[in-house]
Amino acid sequence: MKGIILAGGLGTRLRPISHTGPKQLVPIANKPVLHYIIEDIKNAGITEIGIIVGYTKDRIQKIIDSCGDGSKWNVKITYIEQDAPRGLAHAVSITKDFIKDDNFVVYLGDNILKEGINNFVEKFKKSNAEASILLCNVDNPQKYGVAVLEGNEVINVEEKPENPKSNLAIVGVYLFKKNIFDIIKQVNPGKGGELQLTDAIEIMINSNDHKVEAHIVTGWWDDTGTTGAVLRANHLVLADLEEKRYGEIEEGVSITGKVSIGKNSIIKEGSVIKGPIIIGNNCKIGPNSYVGPYTSIGDNTEITNGEIESSIIVGDCKINFNQKIVNSLIGRHSKLIYENKLPKGHKLVLGENSEVIL
Repeated sequence: MKGIILAGGLGTRLRPISHTGPKQLVPIANKPVLHYIIEDIKNAGITEIGIIVGYTKDRIQKIIDSCGDGSKWNVKITYIEQDAPRGLAHAVSITKDFIKDDNFVVYLGDNILKEGINNFVEKFKKSNAEASILLCNVDNPQKYGVAVLEGNEVINVEEKPENPKSNLAIVGVYLFKKNIFDIIKQVNPGKGGELQLTDAIEIMINSNDHKVEAHIVTGWWDDTGTTGAVLRANHLVLADLEEKRYGEIEEGVSITGKVSIGKNSIIKEGSVIKGPIIIGNNCKIGPNSYVGPYTSIGDNTEITNGEIESSIIVGDCKINFNQKIVNSLIGRHSKLIYENKLPKGHKLVLGENSEVIL
């Protein structure tokens, strides 16, 4: 079996963070989402992985720089370029030469699963299904592809329906046999000329010759396509944080809960740290600063004064902000400075698609 990761999306819902890099490299607990996916696929016993990339040289190169040839995970990574956003079914179709005659898993590059995919893969190997999908009960199925089941067999799928027939959203993980490539040839382009994977699955269901199975996610699942979803995933991952304290902690620092501190980082006197929190390498926190639960601080970040919690600082940031920051996603090389001088006011330098809530 082989693995396919779809990492070509533009990440428009995650702007402005995604203006300067692929959304699949946004860190959750200081690790890119894409790395979690590679680990999931490797843990399922799959060592040949194709990553779909696009649509600019800069975005493609950033993914290649981050993942390399896969040797750090003991897998082999092949990069497959998609020239434009032509839909998930199109992205799958261009992997035919890579897949050859093997079965394969398709994993959307902005999804993260607590329980991984190992059980899902093992069940597929033992079944007679031509395809298998993962499902999760959600409160807002209108935002997703939705499936209807009869037992564990899928009898209907629909992409973002106005009146959903169930609350079972299609999680961004699929398993296929090679005949999916012939099925995709029958798919008609939808909105924007894109080829939808749900349409291919619907063709399989209606043919009566291709069994499509489903399995329900029992742990948590998140689609990290929006700021809120990224912060929620960060919260869920940090809940299971493994403590590793390599940095220096000065006297007079209060630390409670699980806290991971990277190499060459220092927590200065008078600071209060409440986990779960992960702090990267070469960071300086304090003096007299507060970092609260469910916060991830990337490498080379300096925080002086103020308070921050339930947030992600991607890295290489400088924060000297004598007020409280909550539920925030702060991109790389950002500066937040509080100036207590006249004339008073908020001085902002914001890029396209920025959002400020004061």
